[in-house]
Amino acid sequence: MTIITRIKNVFSKAKSADLIGVSLRQQSISYFVKKINKNKSDVVENKGNSIAKALKHLVSAQSFSGRCHLVLANVHSHIVQVDKPNVPIDEMNAALKWQIKDLVSIAPENMVLDYFDGPTLAGGHEKINVVCVAKNDLIELVTVLTDEQLNIDSITTEEFAFASLLPVQEDAVLLVCQQPNEEINILIVKNGRLFFSRRLRGFTQIANKSEDELSMGVIDALSLEIQRSTDYFERQLKQAPIKTIEVLLPIDKEAFLARKLAENTNVEVKLFVMPDTLEGLRNNAVAVGATQLNFMEPN
Repeated sequence: MTIITRIKNVFSKAKSADLIGVSLRQQSISYFVKKINKNKSDVVENKGNSIAKALKHLVSAQSFSGRCHLVLANVHSHIVQVDKPNVPIDEMNAALKWQIKDLVSIAPENMVLDYFDGPTLAGGHEKINVVCVAKNDLIELVTVLTDEQLNIDSITTEEFAFASLLPVQEDAVLLVCQQPNEEINILIVKNGRLFFSRRLRGFTQIANKSEDELSMGVIDALSLEIQRSTDYFERQLKQAPIKTIEVLLPIDKEAFLARKLAENTNVEVKLFVMPDTLEGLRNNAVAVGATQLNFMEPN
């Protein structure tokens, strides 16, 4: 039985109406349980255990029951953009494994991958975005959840969980977002579609920076990455200019950073507003977003 079959076979076993978002991080696991009459959310620190062992301890202690949406940590997943292979759809996965083998650290025989359409560049040049994880790691995580009788509705990455928080709208929005102690993501979402994503490096400790430290290079570096992303979206993809930048960063100086970013651009910059009654869960935004995945999942 393949891992994909195994995942599909548990889809029909839900025993409750609860929606459970579980977000794996390098140093912790956050969860959000959406119930009919109330919600529950928390973060559990991982004190040196493997991620699978930490997940097992969490689901056992919480006695979760319902439909689970698992969000993989960025360190355990890859998203790469490549030229779309000119092969039949039933041969796409096999072709992509060999196309990305030199771009990721996972051997082709140990890959589990999915993909979603990338942009069509000028001249009709088609790209495809490939999401890749290690099969042995995924089997271990799935086994933990199914052993606890949890129904797995989806397995995704934090880019899609973050993007699912944005309402469907015609104008493109650039979202600067981050989980605690993780790297920053830049996403561009338009009409409910993830057009662009970039995982930045070097920003994991941004929450520990003072206002002076943020002003002395950090904000300028982030502004440069935002400008590069908007340039690609508008010039290479021939899209209408971005009108809004939204910020969702789990740091005390979030408002200060947003104001400083606004000084470096002509585009409106504002703090992202969490859904009603969930503003206190900004640090758990990915787990919240996982429970409302719909149009954002890769096909």
